[in-house]
Amino acid sequence: MADTFSYRNIFKTHLRTHTKDKVHVCEICNKVFPVKYNFKKHLLTHSKEKPHVCETCSKGFSTKYNLKLHLLTHTNEKPHLCEICGKDFSQKSNLKTHLLTHTVEMPLESGIESSHESNLLTRTVEMSFKCEVCGKIFSYKGSLITHLRIHTMEKPHVCYVCGKGFSQKIHLKIHLPTHSNEKPHICEKCGKGFSHKNTLQKHLLTHIVEKSNPCGTPPTCEVCGKVFSYKCNLKQHLLTHTNEKNHMCEVCGKGFSQKSNLKKHLLNHTMEKPHVCEICGKGFSRKIGLKTHLLTHSDEKPYVCKVCSKGFSQKCNFKTHLLTHTNEKPYACEECGKGFSDKGNLKQHLVIHTNEKPHTCDICCKGFSQKSNLKRHLLTHTSDNTNVCEVCGKGFAQKFHLKTHLLIHSDEKPHVCEICGKGFVLKYNLKAHLHTHTKEKPHVCEICGKGFAWKTNFKAHLLTHSIDKFNS
Repeated sequence: MADTFSYRNIFKTHLRTHTKDKVHVCEICNKVFPVKYNFKKHLLTHSKEKPHVCETCSKGFSTKYNLKLHLLTHTNEKPHLCEICGKDFSQKSNLKTHLLTHTVEMPLESGIESSHESNLLTRTVEMSFKCEVCGKIFSYKGSLITHLRIHTMEKPHVCYVCGKGFSQKIHLKIHLPTHSNEKPHICEKCGKGFSHKNTLQKHLLTHIVEKSNPCGTPPTCEVCGKVFSYKCNLKQHLLTHTNEKNHMCEVCGKGFSQKSNLKKHLLNHTMEKPHVCEICGKGFSRKIGLKTHLLTHSDEKPYVCKVCSKGFSQKCNFKTHLLTHTNEKPYACEECGKGFSDKGNLKQHLVIHTNEKPHTCDICCKGFSQKSNLKRHLLTHTSDNTNVCEVCGKGFAQKFHLKTHLLIHSDEKPHVCEICGKGFVLKYNLKAHLHTHTKEKPHVCEICGKGFAWKTNFKAHLLTHSIDKFNS
């Protein structure tokens, strides 16, 4: 389809793109341009000059047009709407790319009037590339090639320092600064250095309060006091207090206050995990989950407790840990009244009351209520006792058990009974000891009704019934 123009001069300029008359030549890279305006824009790529600066985050742009597009990211304005699925975009180019993801059958029902957008859709068959392994479709061949490396585990980009491989070149570039400790990206506000440019850009948002709120009054939630950089983020946050959940999951009926959270939740039903860890191969449905997981490989623990100096790689685990110092346990079991500082621990505890053991060992068929307990149990079948005590030479499958064992050699008994002053190596032993003062015997034999304060004595007692049954 031929392009039409409203003005003759624009038409003449356009004709140069079809001829060899490209009069503007770049002296640096010898690239030629038929239009002087495009030539000037190109020269800025060599000078790295970015005269158009965003007043919100201080990011610079070589053209005024790119600055206008960038400003939409702060306002969350998305004027370009896909008429097929309703998804909106801040830039028209992103909408065009998105339209390629729809199949050729869709324009027959969509009723799109724009001939240009219809042409984009009819070319979908030629421009869609399907993965033969998992069936995922890509708009570009390069994206498919990169995706296939997830299945083949191919990592052609290798770090020359440590030998670590990456499937994408960009990941190698991000990895290399970890060896040099070089932080070339410096914040002009506070002088803090960063190894990656995107990390600096995120940091600059922390200074927005000083610029956009000269009176020192950033958007603050009146309910919980949480502070936000943008007013739109505050509006979204307020929905968490009203419990208004307009976005419902059609699979399980769960409601969400934000559409973005619903989209993330839907990945749990599809079991799609496109974000794969290149170190251990574990997959994640969300990119943030992969980023958090990568900290477990780096031993980096940025969240440090001010009370006991313990470090954590994840912020959620750090927040849960802080409750251990306050003894706050907001999550209570409705069956027995036991309190927990974390909601996840409460869910794990509830399985005790149902006696459900869905996690079964394939070797000995023993069942477990929690997956973590099954993983620990599997180590008992292997002879891999890599954690060895330097005092007596005893080996342990888990590092935690070695730490507990070392207390035996140090004679350290941190858990002391407040009634009689007796000390214990393990907290569990102290709890069991307290039953001797209360005369409580929680472990009751269902056969003869005899009670025991210690679980080990209870288990030993059960064997006496087995022997009597065998003798009879």
